[in-house]
Amino acid sequence: MAMDWNDAKHFLAVAREGQVLAAARRLGLSQATLSRRVAALEKAVGARLFERSTRGATLTDAGRLFLGTAERVEAEMLTAMERLSAAEAAPTGTVRIAAPDGFGSAYLAPRLGELAARYPALRVQIVPLTRSFSLSQREADVAVMVGRPTKGRLRARVLSDYTLGLYATPGYLAAHGTPAAVEDLAAHRLVGYVEDLIATPELNYAEEVWRDWVSAIEVSTAIGQREVVLSGAAIGLLHDFMVAGDARVVPVLADRRPVRRYVAVWHENLAGSRRLAAVVDFLAAIMRRDRALFLPA
Repeated sequence: MAMDWNDAKHFLAVAREGQVLAAARRLGLSQATLSRRVAALEKAVGARLFERSTRGATLTDAGRLFLGTAERVEAEMLTAMERLSAAEAAPTGTVRIAAPDGFGSAYLAPRLGELAARYPALRVQIVPLTRSFSLSQREADVAVMVGRPTKGRLRARVLSDYTLGLYATPGYLAAHGTPAAVEDLAAHRLVGYVEDLIATPELNYAEEVWRDWVSAIEVSTAIGQREVVLSGAAIGLLHDFMVAGDARVVPVLADRRPVRRYVAVWHENLAGSRRLAAVVDFLAAIMRRDRALFLPA
């Protein structure tokens, strides 16, 4: 039986959503129509691609094998469509960027107007970078990550190193005193990440500052921790670029400054995408321009 290549698109939607109903809504089809198309694909390839249950649709071994092929075909088609466009044409389409909340909301979002002005036909989405995030599942086109991943068929480009520092409000320090040494933090209220939700060891900044760090307040986002500090409730370890020029906070123990690195990462199947290259080049350019925010003197 000849395979209908449109059904590869149907297969990918179900694989990514994990449910036929959700995939049907995404594609604008009825659930019955999508189920028929998937069944036709399974008949054409001669293998069962999904195990269906009340909880959804789970890929079989054959389905996981076909997923890699379908994703490569999809990526090649997207790349071919871009290459067939006039070489001088501006990038078009959608690029989804997954980013940590501090970077995505506090730094990148206010600068998307620059990207829109440069590429008006480009549509950009920012989504959270979660612990279960997967580029191979096309949950995003590019991810801004802390450190370079070691697994997967991925490509990466270093964007910038960045530093973090301890901060508090003048009001907090007036009420509780200013620590003169790191051991003095034992007498202070500290805010940090929710320990069992830290996505990667690279985000465990606090132990690098002081091995005995114990957070009295735990917030799972960098922006949330900043808001706790701004409220005068605690001392926190904040990204320097998130509080640059903010007179509401002052540095504490300025010699304690962890350094990390932001890296843009994408699946190798998108290596030829012009719209992806345009976004990564933009990220690298603005972060190079704003180097003083990420690495203050």
